[in-house]
Amino acid sequence: MSVMRKVIYFIVFISVGLVGCEDFLDKTDPTATSFDEFYNDEEDLRRVVYSSYYDVFTHHANRTTLFYMQDGKSDNAYSRLEGDHHQRIANGDFNSNTEAFSYYYELQMKHLGRLNTFIANTDVPYVEDEATRTKYENILKGLRIWHYFKLTFRWGDVPFHLEPADLSNATQPTTPKEEILETIFPQAIEIAESLPEEEYTTDKYMFNEYSLKALTMRYALYNERYQMAVDLAREIMESGNYELHPNYGDLFQYEADSDNNEFIIHQNQESYSGSTTYSFRDLGPHYRTGDGQSYLVPLKSLVDAYWTLNGYRIDNCPQHTKREHELNPNLHRDPRYEASIMGHGDLFYEDTIDIYNENSPMYHENERASESGYWFKKFVSEADAFSSGNFEFGLLRYAEVLLTYAEAKIMMNEIDASVKDAINQVRERAGLDMSEADVTLPRYSAYTQDQWIDLIRNERRIEFAAEGLRYADIKRWRTAEEVLNQPALGHTREVNGELQSLHIEDRSFEPHNYLWPFHENSLKVEPGLEQNPGY
Repeated sequence: MSVMRKVIYFIVFISVGLVGCEDFLDKTDPTATSFDEFYNDEEDLRRVVYSSYYDVFTHHANRTTLFYMQDGKSDNAYSRLEGDHHQRIANGDFNSNTEAFSYYYELQMKHLGRLNTFIANTDVPYVEDEATRTKYENILKGLRIWHYFKLTFRWGDVPFHLEPADLSNATQPTTPKEEILETIFPQAIEIAESLPEEEYTTDKYMFNEYSLKALTMRYALYNERYQMAVDLAREIMESGNYELHPNYGDLFQYEADSDNNEFIIHQNQESYSGSTTYSFRDLGPHYRTGDGQSYLVPLKSLVDAYWTLNGYRIDNCPQHTKREHELNPNLHRDPRYEASIMGHGDLFYEDTIDIYNENSPMYHENERASESGYWFKKFVSEADAFSSGNFEFGLLRYAEVLLTYAEAKIMMNEIDASVKDAINQVRERAGLDMSEADVTLPRYSAYTQDQWIDLIRNERRIEFAAEGLRYADIKRWRTAEEVLNQPALGHTREVNGELQSLHIEDRSFEPHNYLWPFHENSLKVEPGLEQNPGY
């Protein structure tokens, strides 16, 4: 294929992206053939924003992009279907021809093409109120920045365009990651400060000032801009707009999913047709005639990561041995374990789970059962066992602000009272025994920076299990080559006096896997791309 044909293909690809969402094209005038015919009033602006969130960031049914499914790329969980893309990324069985990398890259580039065109034409719709026009334009710009945060974190250097694509810029080389970040971090803060401070009554998934700042804070931490992360976290903390919900487990059940002041970025549950969510299908067990498919299940690695009720590792617990904890994960454990995970011996729908009973639908070798013998309890309600769900999900919670503040300060070796207070707030809300788990106590006074790093990393892991953050964390910490070169294991029991864990699969992670490969088709279509090293 000639270079010119490749470029034409690229432009057609981007153009198709501008009209790819059937929901968006369900317009007042279905016969519209030009841009200004189908993009002309405030409702059109709202639909543009909605579709721009939905297709990539907040789709309620697409397991390749659903936030909770992302743990399947990490040592937290196992994703049983290869076609969901998480399994092969976790086990390392991929190369530059693996479909996942074309899927994710093309999805985001297609939507960047849309966003650039929509942003360039925000004066087309007739919306009399300038503040309303500006709000929607800035939300779209915030989404564009979110795309570039994701793209640079996954691939490093990528094409960077803030205007609609044409023949001249389609052939340009990629822009270095650091150059992109130096542009979009200031942009993100500037845009955020022009948005309303308060969450919207309706369409609350749309960016407001603090939700965009919270997203920027997350990627500041990911990209080691620690002072920026601290400053943004402090600003959100001092705003008084958010707080920890008193009951951790209720955040992930119907008791508090729509009634809390902790969610900062919301999934747009209120906007899609039918308001159906599929977290029971994706995470829940096959139970009697229920729809649970166990598509994503926790691993022993995550189970063992829950420290004790008084804040000790399970291999350093004064009350019980590691062996006792492995055989009984509920034993004297951090309450976040029981709120997040269930398995062999636990109750579900008043039945005791028995993963070794061949007559049970939860038998670990059944297709729709858990190969690990564990299931996530987060986002899995017994009320949904035989009917569709309607969960409201929080994509970024106030707890992340507190732990980001603490981690960034720890990384700068500024471990002061405010850091310890942030950690204590999260631990106390979780229900730990603060007579021993309070990090201001003498047993923490001699902690080195490395020990504080170890503590905060584990705190993040168990606080946000099944919330899609673990894979990014092990990549940015450069620990993936340690934790993803271990086999994926499940439930542990005693057999003939020896501990035996269910073996699911072997895994592999090479140092060059910290960056994803560009798919071979993307390299053919975009002459400016260069393959990342190692592929």
